[in-house]
Order: sequence, then C-alpha cells, then structure tokens
Amino acid sequence: MALYDVVIIGAGPAGYVSAIRAAQLGLKTAIVDKEWLGGVCLNVGCVPSKALLKNAEIAFTLRKKGKEFGFSFSDLKLDYKAAVKRSRKVSGRLTKGVGFLMKKNKIDVVMGTARVASPTEVVVSTAEGETTLRTANIVVATGARPAMIPGVEADGEKILTYRHAILQERLPKSAIIIGGGPIGVEFATVWNAYGVPVTVVEMLPTLLPAEDHELGTELGKAFAKRGIKVLTGTKVEAIQPTDDGVQVKVQGKKGADTLGAEQVLVAIGFKPNSAGLGLEDLGIRLTPKGAIEIDDRMATNIPGIWAIGDVTGKMMLAHVGSAQGIVCAENIAGVETVKLDYEAMPRAVYTTPQVAAFGLTEAQAKERGHEVKVARFPFQANGKALGLGESAGWAKLVVNAEDGELLGAQLVGPEVTELLPELTLARLMEITPAEIARNVHAHPTLSEVLMEAAHVAEGQPIHI
Repeated sequence: MALYDVVIIGAGPAGYVSAIRAAQLGLKTAIVDKEWLGGVCLNVGCVPSKALLKNAEIAFTLRKKGKEFGFSFSDLKLDYKAAVKRSRKVSGRLTKGVGFLMKKNKIDVVMGTARVASPTEVVVSTAEGETTLRTANIVVATGARPAMIPGVEADGEKILTYRHAILQERLPKSAIIIGGGPIGVEFATVWNAYGVPVTVVEMLPTLLPAEDHELGTELGKAFAKRGIKVLTGTKVEAIQPTDDGVQVKVQGKKGADTLGAEQVLVAIGFKPNSAGLGLEDLGIRLTPKGAIEIDDRMATNIPGIWAIGDVTGKMMLAHVGSAQGIVCAENIAGVETVKLDYEAMPRAVYTTPQVAAFGLTEAQAKERGHEVKVARFPFQANGKALGLGESAGWAKLVVNAEDGELLGAQLVGPEVTELLPELTLARLMEITPAEIARNVHAHPTLSEVLMEAAHVAEGQPIHI
C-alpha cells in the first residue's frame, strides 16, 4: 500500500490544481479520477463550449451581419459537425496538458472509482480489482452533476443534459431550453447562431436570475433581436416525449401552454457529487443539498479530510474551485495562505453580448446599509465596440459613497469577461474608482468603458 501526504479524489480544475500546488510544496501526492483528467470543465464543459461559441459567433456574422460588413454569399454552408470536432480537439489538447503537468510534478495518477474508507485510506476500484491508498490527508474534489426535473430522465436523444448537448454532432431542428442560467443561455446562443429555433424557459422573472436583474433584462433584449424566444416567469409542469420530439407543458404569465420542439435541454442547475464516497459513514457534515461543509481552510469537520470545488456548493465555478485547491494545499502544508472572499469572485457568461459581474449588486449593497453611488457607461459611446459592430450593453460600478470602495460591478457587452479582472484586482488591492479613472487606458479599447464609468462615479463624466 502506497503512503502519501495527500490523496485527491477528482481531477477537475479544483483537484488537479490542488495536486500541483501540493506537489510544489513538497507533499507526496496522488490524484484519483473515475473518468478523465481535467474534469467536466476541460472535457465537456467550459472549455469545449467556448470553442463552440467562437464558431457560433462566426456563423452568426456570416448569416446575419454580412450586409453590415460588406460581404455576401450565394451558397453559404455551415458544418456544425466540424465545429464540434474542433471543440473536441481543443479539449483534448488541454487534457493532455494536464497529464503532462501531473508527470512534471511527479503526481501519481490513479484511474478508478474512489471510496473514503477512513480518514487515512482511499480505496480505488478498477476493472482489475481494488487498490488502497494510505495517506495523511484526503481532499474530496468530486464536482457536481446536472440537476433534473423530478420524474424526468435524460435520454440523450430528445431530452438532453449539457453533456449530451455538447457532444452531439448534429443541430436540433428546434430546441426548448429549460433554465435561463449560464449553461442555458450559452447553448441558446450557439444553436440560434446556426439558425435553430430556440425557446428559453425560465421560472424566475429574468434570465440569469442569480445576477443583477438589469443584466438578465439586457440579455433578454439582445436575445429578442437575435430571434431567441424567452419565456420568463414560466414554470415547467411536464415534459413528454412524442414520436417526433418533445412537448413541454408550461404555466406562465398568460396561463397554461404547450410548447413543442425536437429536443429539450434541461439546464436547471447542479447537485454536488457527495454520495457513494463513504462520507456519511465517517460523519462528514453535509448541507441539506448534499454539499460538503468546509471552513475557510477547506477542512471538513473530520481532521485530515478536506473538500474543494463544486462538491462544497460554495460557488460552482471552475476558477473558484482552482482557488480553493491552492488554498487547501497550502493549509495542508502549513504555509502562509489567504482566506478566499467568495463575494469578490468573478462570474462570467459567454453569450452575445457577454455578461460579467462580481461583488454586490446595487440592491444588495443598499440592503446592507451602504450609501450607494452607481456609475454606468454604455458601449455605444466606445469606439472599439462600434468598430467591432458590438455596441450593445454597458459597464456598471457599485461604489460605497462614503469611502469610494468598489462594492461590485455588472457588465454586459463585447468581451466583458476579459474586462472583469481589472475590477476584481481593484477590489483586492483596495483601488478606488478615482484611481481607476486616473489610470490611463489605451485608446481605442473596450477597457475604456471601465475608465469612463470610473469618471462617472467621480462626478466627472468625459464622453457622455
């Protein structure tokens, strides 16, 4: 039986990053996964979906914006299968890279299904039998799985999860997407760009209901212009497969209705993968939703057992899991580390237009008793955005009027996911909008909207 300092269960962005950091700190490390290195994110999630979204951007431009840019086609052909194959190549390249990093850092990789037998033992089952890994520390990084509507089962043909949708090499003839969160709206963007009739059904009042309602409203307007039908405030009552597709019974603002399409994508959220690991037998505390409870160190209530990533239910985002993984490894090694501020974590949605946010919304800041100053600058007044032909949207800063602290930001527009780090770094380093405004930004760039919004926050608007 091997003896390790750390055994990590789950090789997604939380697990493999934690393994690398642990190895860097001199800890003998092993990582276990039942399916693949890189987890959902690299294999069937955030990475391949971004490749599809790039293809979709080009497809939409060719189909719908040719006149604006001055070109035309007599016989335009779009090969979606080629787009999917490209996304698989992108994914494969990165997962091979993770394998290289494991070798580089001398991390043992064990492929199989893991069970925590004790605080010092992980039993791994493979087709060849069982192996027991003895270790001083166990890190659970098993991620999450798609939540499903009770009584509904995904068959991969008519009723899909994100995994079915991202791997299928054909376009649906028509689609209903249940759930207006990040996955739902991103697939709506992809399929619509290729000409698929898409309807998004969201139970809450706006798309992206976890974000500032203005972001969801703005995205809804953009979707309407692209021809995506959005039904907010609408609850799904039943999903029924038919001979040629699926019927979805809904209850909305105008009463009951029945929608029809060839395929339905269920994208209503995720559930932590905490079952079947033996955690309950060890007395690991779980939340009512099945997430593993952790403290600021990423430690569970059982000494020597830690948890990171989606299985903790803190924020189900790959970059949050990676940050947790680093902090966890540093705490295990007993070196200096940080306490994560989950509220300051960036959130990104890669639709057209993109959506990005961090921190408090205006309403949340007011609820906490802050005297709030809100500054907004539109992309319509930004030269780079106009040049790109993507001028919808705006940048909004939420500022504490008393001391100028940046409490949060909401952005919707072209490439705003790339603009967000300037603001999260400002929050981390306690940089105020006054200082952002004084920081000279290159012209013409999209990042100027942040400088301009900061000028607005200081009561000195320049270009509006």
